[in-house]
Amino acid sequence: MIMLDGSNYDQDWMIDQAKGDEFYYGVLNTLALSSSSCKILLDSPKTFHNYMKYGNSENSPALLMGRIIHVMILEPQNFEKIFEVVDVASKNTKKYKEAQADTTKTCITTKDLHAGERMADAFNRNEVALSYLTDAECEVPMVDLVGGFPFRGKADIQRGSEIIDIKTTTDLKAFRYSADKYGYDLQCYIYCNLFKTSYKDFTFIALDKSSTDIGIYDVSEEFYKRGEYKFNRAIGLYRDFFVKNQDLDTYTIRETL
Repeated sequence: MIMLDGSNYDQDWMIDQAKGDEFYYGVLNTLALSSSSCKILLDSPKTFHNYMKYGNSENSPALLMGRIIHVMILEPQNFEKIFEVVDVASKNTKKYKEAQADTTKTCITTKDLHAGERMADAFNRNEVALSYLTDAECEVPMVDLVGGFPFRGKADIQRGSEIIDIKTTTDLKAFRYSADKYGYDLQCYIYCNLFKTSYKDFTFIALDKSSTDIGIYDVSEEFYKRGEYKFNRAIGLYRDFFVKNQDLDTYTIRETL
């Protein structure tokens, strides 16, 4: 399989290696595109250039909490391998900074821990949500060509042909708007193509961080097609600026107000 840098790897070997976070988030970050990198491309090819050159240093509280909840629900046996809990009220304390400097794990506060436990407990008490884990595999990686380019993805839950993705939100009532804003339609399109499945078999489970309510969302053809449109735009930008090497300084946003 030909990767972004022109190197050639055995696909099965790459999928097996992608089970490890170091390979998936590290090595593959420069060898393959992803739904996240496509979102960045749509924001700005210049931002994407910096992302590919320097990596993504973003570690917002929302992203961290999402990761905590994912691990607690999908791979609780690995929680202590990934996170180290520091008994402080703030990440700005000396104790927290020293703890992070002394470990390769991701440090979290006790407040983060309790917030994650609250959400994981809500999921585990909801029989409908919990049923999606029956006869399923979690954190399933895939590496394949989509639109002629190498892509990586990791399904939160795979059950036969079904792909289930867990999201967190601050307002479940506004989730359909968040899905557009954060490119969940784009992710759906890419994952359906990566895992060779229909949009009819793709489901989002959204957890409200305030109320702990849980919403389960099927995907419409319109949603899938919207993701396809965004995908084609992102790939067009990648092809123009990173394959044909069009000057990035010529990139201009033009709209009508």
